[in-house]
Amino acid sequence: MGENAASTGKNQLPHHQVFDVSVDVPHHGGSKCFDDDGRLKRTGTVWTASAHIITAVIGSGVLSLAWATAQLGWIAGPTVMFLFSLVTYYTSTLLSACYRSGDPVTGKRNYTYTDAVRSNLGGVQVKFCGVIQYLNLFGVAIGYTIASSISMMAIKRSNCFHESGGKNPCKMNSNPYMIAFGITQIIFSQIPDFDQLWWLSIVAAVMSFTYSTIGLGLGIAQVAENGKVSGSLTGISIGTVTQTQKIWRSFQALGDIAFAYSYSIILIEIQDTVKSPPSEAKTMKKASFISVAVTTLFYMLCGCMGYAAFGDMSPGNLLTGFGFYNPYWLLDIANAAIVIHLVGAYQVYCQPLFAFIEKKAIERYPDSKFITKEIQIPIPGCNPYKLNFFRLVWRTIFVIITTVISMLLPFFNDIVGLLGALGFWPLTVYYPVEMYIVQKRIPKWSTRWLCLQILSVACLVITIAAAAGSIAGVVLDLKSYKPFSTSY
Repeated sequence: MGENAASTGKNQLPHHQVFDVSVDVPHHGGSKCFDDDGRLKRTGTVWTASAHIITAVIGSGVLSLAWATAQLGWIAGPTVMFLFSLVTYYTSTLLSACYRSGDPVTGKRNYTYTDAVRSNLGGVQVKFCGVIQYLNLFGVAIGYTIASSISMMAIKRSNCFHESGGKNPCKMNSNPYMIAFGITQIIFSQIPDFDQLWWLSIVAAVMSFTYSTIGLGLGIAQVAENGKVSGSLTGISIGTVTQTQKIWRSFQALGDIAFAYSYSIILIEIQDTVKSPPSEAKTMKKASFISVAVTTLFYMLCGCMGYAAFGDMSPGNLLTGFGFYNPYWLLDIANAAIVIHLVGAYQVYCQPLFAFIEKKAIERYPDSKFITKEIQIPIPGCNPYKLNFFRLVWRTIFVIITTVISMLLPFFNDIVGLLGALGFWPLTVYYPVEMYIVQKRIPKWSTRWLCLQILSVACLVITIAAAAGSIAGVVLDLKSYKPFSTSY
């Protein structure tokens, strides 16, 4: 599965280090060491690609699904989740077809999402796509820092609560936990590139199943204890919230579900770690199907079981909703699994952003020793670690900035909804559809062209509604908010 993790050669290699042997190498790996583009041979498989996708998809988004289901009710909640899964799978197959331009087997490779947009659409679209993609990745880093601190605090609070026999309310500040997560990320950010993350992805994917399963199990236990299935067909009742609140919250729920499914922003980067033959698009189709099927099953179970357990009172974060009651040690395990998973997921999302900045810096200053020089540090039993000072400094600054912003904006649910809304339509639907139309030369106004455009417009409407709901939530949060002093 990655027996030679470093052997997949990534697009952020400085151009003077890329071995340009493509002239001598016949297509489809005539050389044992290099691919058809003269880069070191890629070794990724369906399973490593699926692990990357599951790590990216079953993120903290799963925890807000019970709340989202509660806003929409028993009919709309599961239906919306299922529809999002279909759209995500379909558009990800369109996007994976754009990894190579021209011929799907021997065409020119696009190493990143923006490369694919440049090859197929060009012009101002490339800049627009780059801005949205990298802002989204930046936002995800903030969302994950907030989520991890909430889980670390849940562990500390449940233990404090039990030691005091429930007498101490155990209020605590979230800042030290965000800082601890930030320090961990500074260390992991020094992993040079995406294809060396496969082991971290697999650990993170296992962790995501661990906490989703615990959340699901506790939901089932709570339903059994209540002796009834809570919730209603139409969702949270008027009275618990006002009519206007219900509308805003329903919109925000759409954003939360969209966020829970978004991985298109890193799909091409994951595809660039996959070996061929068979063609990378075929491998990614399989990996997308496996990942989306597995995540949809988990989402349905966690969202529905959480709603069945808590009804209208479903919490924004499922695992903090069971209070600190027994079995509190099980909740501690689940929250620890979330933190470990988020450490990996943060890296899976941020590596494309790191690669982009480093590539631009090398193009701009090819003669700067600070940017290009790599110092070999021997590690016993492993390949030597290549230390690059620019990478060390810039990635550390990036993690510090995301941590400080997280300390300023600790509203998990609304931030998650807003990120989902802003990234979903352009990156998951619009660009894959437009690029596919260009790639396959689908004639304008043909039935297929019309169907694809209708899908795109429908998703745009959902995105606007979700963004409006989340902004309303953030505005509400800001009314009672003091910076750097969030406690739970």
